[in-house]
Amino acid sequence: MASHSWKDTYRGMSSDNIKGLVLALSSSIFIGASFIVKKKGLKKAGASGVRAGSGGYSYLYEPLWWVGMITMIVGEIANFAAYAFAPAILVTPLGALSIIISAVLAHIILREKLHMFGILGCVLCVVGSTTIVLHAPQERQIESVTEVWDLATEPAFLFYAALVITAVFILIFQFIPEYGQTHIMVYIGVCSLVGSLSVMSVKALGIALKLTLLGMNQLIYPQTWAFTLVVITCVLTQMNYLNKVTSLCLPFS
Repeated sequence: MASHSWKDTYRGMSSDNIKGLVLALSSSIFIGASFIVKKKGLKKAGASGVRAGSGGYSYLYEPLWWVGMITMIVGEIANFAAYAFAPAILVTPLGALSIIISAVLAHIILREKLHMFGILGCVLCVVGSTTIVLHAPQERQIESVTEVWDLATEPAFLFYAALVITAVFILIFQFIPEYGQTHIMVYIGVCSLVGSLSVMSVKALGIALKLTLLGMNQLIYPQTWAFTLVVITCVLTQMNYLNKVTSLCLPFS
């Protein structure tokens, strides 16, 4: 018997998955554009102060950087809402589409050369994201944020979290001081590792707010606030090191 077409797969998606898909796509657009605006802001700030890559924070006084920051916040809010409706396996890969947005806008606005390998990478992002969207599983019903907490405190995930946190501290305190100015992968490593932990907390927080709006108050549970603290810590850490790696990619004047 012939396999189902992509239209059959699309019709088989739940309404929540479709909402999550739309929110995740809009998030990628905002976040992808924000990188370009922030990079222009970092370039302007670096011309008159200490660059972020060298430990400076002059970009905090640059309005253009804040425009990019606000654009990113809008995108992150959409991404946050997407986790409340769709499974993480659907939302997270769609974040890769922001890379395509950034690459195209960097080529057009920043006049950065988009090489063949960059184009190939963008194509692979589209193919991978499309494949996952068309085969995204249905998400099981979560009745309370405590259910997510129980999953997050299982031995396997705790072991993974311990490994990630250890790796992050090693990168921050050993590798960044020595290799930070010459190897951007140490910064990217920190952002990626911290991001892998934030997914669980963002998902939990999204579920908590969704259930609260439906009349099942989740704000009374300490687990909700624990997830909130993890999200804030992860976001601030990622923002700091993302600004540093973006600044390092700027040409010295």
